[in-house]
Amino acid sequence: MKKPYTRREALKSVATAGAGALLNQGLAQDGAIQVAGRPVEIALTAASPQTVRITVQALENGQPQPMASDGALVKENWGQPAARFRTFFGSRRVKCGDLTVRLFANPLSIRVEAKGGRLVQELKLDAATGTISFPLGDGPLLGLGQGGPQFDRRGQVDRMRSGQGGYQLRTHGGKVPVQFLIGTSGWAMFIHAPLGAFDLTGKEGQLQPATPRAALPIDAFVVGSKEPAAIMAEYAKITGYPEMAPLWSFGYQQSHRTLGPPEEIVQEAKTFREKKLPCDTMIYLGTDFCPNGWNTHNGEFTWNTKAFPDPRKAIQELHDEHFKVVLHIVIEGRRVAGRVSDPCTAAPLPSGRRPDGSWPEDRQVSCYWPAHKPLLDLGIDGWWPDQGDGLDNISRLARNRMYFEGQQMYRPNERVFALHRNGFAGMQRFAAFLWSGDVQCLWETLKTHVPNAVNTGLSGIPYWGTDIGGFVPTQEFTGELYVRWFQFAAFNPLFRSHGRDWRLRLPWGWNTGDFGFQETPGYNPDPKELHNAAIEPICKKYLELRYQMMPYLYSAVKETCETGLPIIRALWLHYPGDAAAVARGDEYLFGRDILVAPVVEKGATSRTAYLPHGAWYDFWTGERLEGGREITRKVDLETMPVYVRAGAVLPMGPVRQYTGEKADAPLSLLVHPGADGSFSLYEDDGKTFDFRKGEFMRVNIAWNDRQRRLSLRLANGSKMLPPARRNIVVHAAGESATREMVFEGRPVEVKL
Repeated sequence: MKKPYTRREALKSVATAGAGALLNQGLAQDGAIQVAGRPVEIALTAASPQTVRITVQALENGQPQPMASDGALVKENWGQPAARFRTFFGSRRVKCGDLTVRLFANPLSIRVEAKGGRLVQELKLDAATGTISFPLGDGPLLGLGQGGPQFDRRGQVDRMRSGQGGYQLRTHGGKVPVQFLIGTSGWAMFIHAPLGAFDLTGKEGQLQPATPRAALPIDAFVVGSKEPAAIMAEYAKITGYPEMAPLWSFGYQQSHRTLGPPEEIVQEAKTFREKKLPCDTMIYLGTDFCPNGWNTHNGEFTWNTKAFPDPRKAIQELHDEHFKVVLHIVIEGRRVAGRVSDPCTAAPLPSGRRPDGSWPEDRQVSCYWPAHKPLLDLGIDGWWPDQGDGLDNISRLARNRMYFEGQQMYRPNERVFALHRNGFAGMQRFAAFLWSGDVQCLWETLKTHVPNAVNTGLSGIPYWGTDIGGFVPTQEFTGELYVRWFQFAAFNPLFRSHGRDWRLRLPWGWNTGDFGFQETPGYNPDPKELHNAAIEPICKKYLELRYQMMPYLYSAVKETCETGLPIIRALWLHYPGDAAAVARGDEYLFGRDILVAPVVEKGATSRTAYLPHGAWYDFWTGERLEGGREITRKVDLETMPVYVRAGAVLPMGPVRQYTGEKADAPLSLLVHPGADGSFSLYEDDGKTFDFRKGEFMRVNIAWNDRQRRLSLRLANGSKMLPPARRNIVVHAAGESATREMVFEGRPVEVKL
């Protein structure tokens, strides 16, 4: 490290600035660095070759104050800092991996450069308030979690308030703030601390802490890469890669509110099977949120005998019909602390409340979690933890962790499903699903949720979805809105129907003449809407498509767990050089190969979408289209535009009534000529963690476009899973001819 400049040398190098200017910009007379009125230490650490960690910690008695742990980071120690500074004049230069960091005293700023001197980011620290300023660069700004202004964050102020009161709940959903901001021009930044508001209205952005006292410590990870996949991988290295969820959680989930008599509960499940409407999961709400739910009261774990007089019998009957059973769980209070492995400091309560009926302010997860065990003993398969808007970030993440680690205490080799309303950076490590909260049934809500899905995925939360149709009915809630939302949800990781007046959330609910127990005062749908025979067949079409596409979707799930790439993807992720694609927030990629353009306008007869450069195919017709332009497609009520890129090989399975159903029909591989392509088909048992021990199958599929040759090879380290003989039908999009092949683990090829 260079010898520190003397004060005389520093003043000479900034001859136009007086000593007073230096004092005001964060340096005391002795050169000590100050932020928010306190002396600090700045440390620079190479978290990876492409990411530098910048910490600014207050000094007390000559020692840096420890960085508080909130659980968001995968590790607390990122290695020995490349440099530490408490005093300096002028500037300093430090090499951190492939990045270069320059510190400047006037004004106090930290500049990160990539190879060739390209500016990645420059953090300017306000000496008085601790506000962090930074250039925004060109292109859209993405990320920042679920909710808030959509799509491009540029020009917006996001207060980053958590919960359903965070920002325009009715249309934008609950806010789950994640301080990961992506500049599509070639940078990203995860500001782990402090928490604050993002002001992105000027040429420079600002992170404004709540108070100067809350401005320290600063803990920022700056990523310098122009490769979108590398940026997502860096964020996953910082906060963790997603964990594999059970296969059944990606099937259709039917949620309920006010229940009828016990026999009706089981009959409704049987109706799905009789109508051959694919479905994997039945979800039951708690009493108090409705007059007749699964339990006695919200927050309690006692069964409501009006609905479930014999819970064990009812669960077994649902299991016999091959349904998973998920229960709604409410937790109130202000803090949730610790882990399930911690010693319990109080006797577990049979319900969430104190004996006097009040809610405790603090919860210890090691004491709270055991209340769930009797439900697991009865065979409950998953959880729906609601509420939590008042929890701080540590508590929200502790609850995400509790359901993942808690269930494994009793079922150590079974994957976990938990659907949360709140979370925090790092929640993906616990296979946590997220839904957007109690939104209203509006066309504007559906429209807003398309970019909301994109930004949530870019914030490291891959398992996301909505209440199909919206939660609170308005007069806009018709069969048409429900169908358009259903189509969108079929291409979400979470495919779940829920909301008030819940019988309209059944695939056949719009043709019964009755929407059951009325929960929304003032909502009176046109009687004609309750005899709409067109809705159920369309829902069935998209249910069957979802299950046919399960090999493609489940492979994308594995990819997100290995790379950090989301399942719902901004076009920027794969077309960063196409400015028109980068700017589109009204469409998205579902996995690598499928482009989805949801219909979000009432009465639409056409939908305009942008196709990135290259050739594309209309999924429904097989028509080949050239990209790099907008196209307008005619649509009817049953059609949502879906396109597949040239070179893609889509694996399609047979229609199943539930994900675990055995089927003798062959796997189909749908090839889209026009470019070379590949696909990594992944399969495991869908239930356990045995894939960690090598119990999985991965088939590498390659398409040589010039030779029109498709080849299959078992990937190194994987094995054939039963059945050992796989019958496969191969055909090209837009062509009628098919070829059959058999794959038994040895390399095989076929020409089209």
